[in-house]
Amino acid sequence: MHEEHALSFACGDERLVGILSLPTDAQAATRGVVIVVGGPQYRAGSHRQFTLLARALADAGTPTLRFDYRGMGDSEGALRDFETVDADLRAAIDALFDRQPQLRDVALFGLCDGATAAALYAPGDARVTGLALANPWVRTEAGAARATFSHYYTGRLGDAGLWRKIARGEFRVGAAVHSLLANLRALFASSGAAALPKRLYARLRGFDGAVLVMLSGADLTAREFANLTTTSRGWRRLLRGARVTRRDLAGADHTFSRREWHDTMTGWVRDWMRAW
Repeated sequence: MHEEHALSFACGDERLVGILSLPTDAQAATRGVVIVVGGPQYRAGSHRQFTLLARALADAGTPTLRFDYRGMGDSEGALRDFETVDADLRAAIDALFDRQPQLRDVALFGLCDGATAAALYAPGDARVTGLALANPWVRTEAGAARATFSHYYTGRLGDAGLWRKIARGEFRVGAAVHSLLANLRALFASSGAAALPKRLYARLRGFDGAVLVMLSGADLTAREFANLTTTSRGWRRLLRGARVTRRDLAGADHTFSRREWHDTMTGWVRDWMRAW
């Protein structure tokens, strides 16, 4: 139901490599997707999740491009982080429109810091009308500590294995206390005026397209993002807005590694693409 093409395209003086998944009736499509890879990954993703997602979206009628940033996978250039990839994203979108000139607009899908990179970029490119954000990265010391307290420590108290360790004298009390104190110090640390959550909030407020937020239930990165709604009235209003759709998947890990988790996430993206 789809075909795939390897692409090489320019980003400044360097070349990027990507794979374009096309539906059989690609010329009928008016909206495409660019998958923004998060972390030190290349275009296939952990357990081939981006490959499978791109093919599923192509089967549903959406041309989908996944690619490597400069410095990753098969692309040229020096390694860079998620805050310095605007040129890479623009080059990938250009490449998609060059090969599918009938497209009117594009949605960006990103996982972790790929989601954050997509959201930071989107308001500056009128071609981007949608953002699908999976477990967005909003890491600060205080935010990570808060997520650890609300998710990890609470869960550990109900863990029978922990209490068996304590009963057998195998629990490392000193290490646990040291970790607890470090998290307490981080909890009250100041993140500064330019903290990532504030910058991401400002960019999402300035984006007038559709937004899909997908959060895994068993992931500290997702919990840190979810906690923003309990600490910020602005974030609460933003995520409850009419243009934002939120989906939570209980039990899922950061990369939706089980097939049922991946299929659920893919279905959310596919249905969201059809709905706007």
